[in-house]
Amino acid sequence: MKHDPDDLIMLFNDLFRANYRTVLVRGGDEPEYVPATEPGGFAQIIFAHGFYASALHEISHWCIAGKQRRTLRDFGYWYCPDGRTVAQQQAFEKAEIKPQALEWLFSIAAGARFHVSVDNLSGSGAWDEDAFRKNVSAQADHYLEHGLPARAGRFLQVLQTFYGTGTEFNEVWKNETRRLMPEGSVTDTEVN
Repeated sequence: MKHDPDDLIMLFNDLFRANYRTVLVRGGDEPEYVPATEPGGFAQIIFAHGFYASALHEISHWCIAGKQRRTLRDFGYWYCPDGRTVAQQQAFEKAEIKPQALEWLFSIAAGARFHVSVDNLSGSGAWDEDAFRKNVSAQADHYLEHGLPARAGRFLQVLQTFYGTGTEFNEVWKNETRRLMPEGSVTDTEVN
């Protein structure tokens, strides 16, 4: 299956441009969210290097951000780049559970491969990668059982329709969970 980021741009912008005054655009080295700077302007979700997975990840952050956060650059969150200390990595892993859970579900709906990311290659590494994987999986399970945030649910449906993955979604989710979860692990802990 072909995964062209231009398809995500088209799908996202068709779905959210008018009602949310937000567009998805290709960017350079770093992803970023830039709120509209003038009345009637558009907020921009900028994904890195034109990477498909980066677009899905940045869309995930936007789908979680509330109305107030969507008025702030990068939703008002801190971002500490690769090279984080142990304490910074712990905070990063906690903050990334929900966005990565959504990204995983979006990836399945798009028929794309998902990789859990602790994003700290030149720092102290993951705080607890197995626990992080479990928490991301548990959060995704929670979303599937109790419903996704509204914008995320709409985007998931659009992806399933566009890529024709709706009928096989649950089976692929089961297989993907087995692929990404350590043998014998049980999902638990950080779900909300």
